[in-house]
Amino acid sequence: MTRKLILDLDTGIDDALAIAYAIGSEQAGDVELIGITGTYGNVSVATGVRNALAVTALFGRDDIPVYPGIDRPRTAAEPLPYEPGPGARRIHGDNGIGDMAIPDSPRAAETTPAVDFIIDAAETYGRDLLIVPTGAMTTIAEVCRREPGISRLVGSITFMGGALTVPGNVTPGAEANIAQDPEAADYLVRSGVETTMIGLDVTHQAVLRRDEILPWRQAGTAAGDFLAGMTDFYIDSYAHTQPEHAGCCLHDPLAVAAVLDPTLIGTLGVNLRVDLDGPWRGRTIGDRAGGRLVDPHKTTQVAVRVDVLRFKQRFLDRVTALAAVR
Repeated sequence: MTRKLILDLDTGIDDALAIAYAIGSEQAGDVELIGITGTYGNVSVATGVRNALAVTALFGRDDIPVYPGIDRPRTAAEPLPYEPGPGARRIHGDNGIGDMAIPDSPRAAETTPAVDFIIDAAETYGRDLLIVPTGAMTTIAEVCRREPGISRLVGSITFMGGALTVPGNVTPGAEANIAQDPEAADYLVRSGVETTMIGLDVTHQAVLRRDEILPWRQAGTAAGDFLAGMTDFYIDSYAHTQPEHAGCCLHDPLAVAAVLDPTLIGTLGVNLRVDLDGPWRGRTIGDRAGGRLVDPHKTTQVAVRVDVLRFKQRFLDRVTALAAVR
């Protein structure tokens, strides 16, 4: 059976690039993208779902269903959906996709909640199912609460988030996706569910330069113009916030690439926790409680090495092929 893929996205710029990579990988015969679920972080759930629908439509894939996920942390004091702050808007634009204007999809989101869809897919496809969360971990943590045996059912849960050997990108200790809902992330990594963490340790090595996206603009297609314009915005935002990269980091596409081809990364097994209090809130670090640090069974494989050249060539090949025809 062809492997099945679910992306749990807060559809900002690198999430849209991850969608493009996943669709390009489907065209290469590597996987079938069976659904996108909406979380929050770069954008609200409502905006992210709208963006996922619009992006898949632009790429000619109106057949990929999009499901709304949980729209705020379970511990949120305010009973209102999350809305992005100025930092997220500075990096991803007011609309989450670099302020690029693309048409709304003619279809609506599915009415089934994301948690129900993911659990049903796990029961249907079993080890052929790959799940990639790339925003706040609220929805995927709820999946694990509802179905504690999820990792025995599915082939992989590979999340983009965290930082083990490098500083965070929103505080000295915290990476943005984990910081959105540290309690959910802590539940995920301490629940016993087996995961792979694609954190800043490797995504900060996978940098896309402006000259590398010229073929997208030169394609003369709506998809190519969108991808190039959106990525230009992302690179410009990095020039102001993280100029040392001389480009933009391919956070979410690397998580998709790693789940499809684990040989792209090297990992270190760690039983993690997420700090929940004080100045280190949101930090991902080894968990000493109950002897978990020395437990020989490690529930999280943390990516610490990446074959950047091989990943980037595959990313550029697949996304450029998609841009050329859409």
